[in-house]
Amino acid sequence: MRLFGITIPDQKRIDVSLTYFYGIGKTTSQAILKNIHIDPAKRTKDLDPEETNKIKDYIEKNLKIEGELRQVVRANISRLKDIQSYRGARHARKLPVRGQRTKTNSRTVRGNTRKTAGSGKRKVDLK
Repeated sequence: MRLFGITIPDQKRIDVSLTYFYGIGKTTSQAILKNIHIDPAKRTKDLDPEETNKIKDYIEKNLKIEGELRQVVRANISRLKDIQSYRGARHARKLPVRGQRTKTNSRTVRGNTRKTAGSGKRKVDLK
């Protein structure tokens, strides 16, 4: 089944399938189904068109998902950069924003990814 340009799996429960949308997690998915009176244990393939339309209408009216939500997040980050806040500077440098340590962790952010279980330091040839 496709909604909002995203293919959601037919074999999974509908509460799990809705989490395939960016911006909808497990709690939000369960709240949506509770508000429109659909059983969360129902499989996606078992939904009739009326229930599919209920889900689509509810999401359109009440939530920001996918592209619209990504635009809002991008605008928030650019606002932090423009006002030159600490968080904005961390985003600009591609460093952890929420207070994590950087001496040892955040290798993927810093570009020092280790491919093997070695130490990560380059070996110096001894003469």
